[in-house]
Amino acid sequence: MAEFVLERVISAAPAHVFAIALDPGLHLRSMARYGETMVEAPAGGVFSEGSTVTWRARHFGIPFRLRSIVYDVDPPRGFRDRQISGPFGAFWHEHVFEEHPRGTLMRDTIRFHSPFGPIGRLVDRLVLREYMRRLIEARNDQLAAEAEAEADGHGGTLPA
Repeated sequence: MAEFVLERVISAAPAHVFAIALDPGLHLRSMARYGETMVEAPAGGVFSEGSTVTWRARHFGIPFRLRSIVYDVDPPRGFRDRQISGPFGAFWHEHVFEEHPRGTLMRDTIRFHSPFGPIGRLVDRLVLREYMRRLIEARNDQLAAEAEAEADGHGGTLPA
């Protein structure tokens, strides 16, 4: 199972960062270069406990559909999502938001594995882990920019 953790300090309150993270539009804006679209949007337009969403995207030139569910929503501390169906053998994403002297410490823990046994594990190790890390960093760049722009201009993001 491949895993990585990303941390970032965002100059905005945890409740604000948490709310932006639950906006499916954030995901679309951060993945625009991949032409990602929502095939099935969550009820009410934002993620909440039990929300499902289906994404369509193109990565490595291959079209994918991924359906996920949001769960363990605990405002403003965090939530989780996982793949219900899609290209991964399994995919889990934990989002954590903690108070920090400069705003919010945001931590993403990603665990996944590709299908196809030993070949999938090799792909995860050689290619997919780093690729997924860059995708989540792009999402986090967008989230931080939006949160800080709305938080009365408290400055730029700092790596944790």
